[in-house]
Amino acid sequence: MTARFTRRTTAPHTRLAAVGAIAVAGALVLTGCGDQTKKADSSSASTSTAPLASKLPSSIRSAGVVKVGSDIAYAPVEFKDNSGNVVGLDPDLAAAMGKQLGVKFEFENGTFDALLTGLRSDRYDIAMSAMTDNKNRQEGIDGDTGKKVGEGVDFVDYLTAGVSIYTRKGDTGNIASWSDLCGKKLAVERGTVSEDLAKSETKKCTGGKKITIEPFDDDQQAQTRLRSGGADAASSDFPVAAYAVKTSGGGKDFQLVGDQVEAAPYGIAVAKSNTQLRDALQAAMDAVIKSGEYQKILTKWGAEDGAVKSSVINGGK
Repeated sequence: MTARFTRRTTAPHTRLAAVGAIAVAGALVLTGCGDQTKKADSSSASTSTAPLASKLPSSIRSAGVVKVGSDIAYAPVEFKDNSGNVVGLDPDLAAAMGKQLGVKFEFENGTFDALLTGLRSDRYDIAMSAMTDNKNRQEGIDGDTGKKVGEGVDFVDYLTAGVSIYTRKGDTGNIASWSDLCGKKLAVERGTVSEDLAKSETKKCTGGKKITIEPFDDDQQAQTRLRSGGADAASSDFPVAAYAVKTSGGGKDFQLVGDQVEAAPYGIAVAKSNTQLRDALQAAMDAVIKSGEYQKILTKWGAEDGAVKSSVINGGK
């Protein structure tokens, strides 16, 4: 669920190779998220033996839990399997960090555009939900109005991903790029870069042919809208779009069109006042990267082309 952008860059074509790897994860069936979200079982070492436990704030170390706000309907990054368990790229990375820190990461479901509000109100300790690190979020700026709406957050970056467009299979409507969406209906998840990019692109449309943007609370609703013929195309982060193309209808529902754009870092959002937790998470992520477990997790979920060599703080532009 990427966010506000200031540039457009076409990501390398080699990212499409990740689609094949996503097929491995395709056996996990997409399911809707509801109010009865089960918390992810992120097993971890005890704080007495975990190598990085001392870096955590004492309150979290004592509780043994990091509360994670997440929109758990964004396969393969985070979603529920057939048993109702929270699974995906983010939960696996969180579990790996938990072993380093000696705590469990418990995922709590929320709508994507309300996660930072939940973080500011202390409902969550962090937000980890395929969220793009960018300057607007760092500074608490509303991208539509340019006005400051909050304190802003810090990000611990851990992956790079771009944005893709997909259509019904065999029915592309001659859509091959964002400029081809003028006069079309586009289904997106509310608060994401897909919505922002569409708003920017529609301003460039000529002849009165604007993009009709249909925002939804989660990506699965956008997929349903496209599948039913209510939209001409949908857009989401590349790993998510590729997973939908590979798994929906056994691969018969959708197809990717054009190249992915807006390659930018995913980050774990942390309150600016909680620098100790932020730094502990960065140290834990770096340890997971160096151990090799990071690469295994990314490969499992078809996201290996988005790998980073180290975790950085506030690397988004």
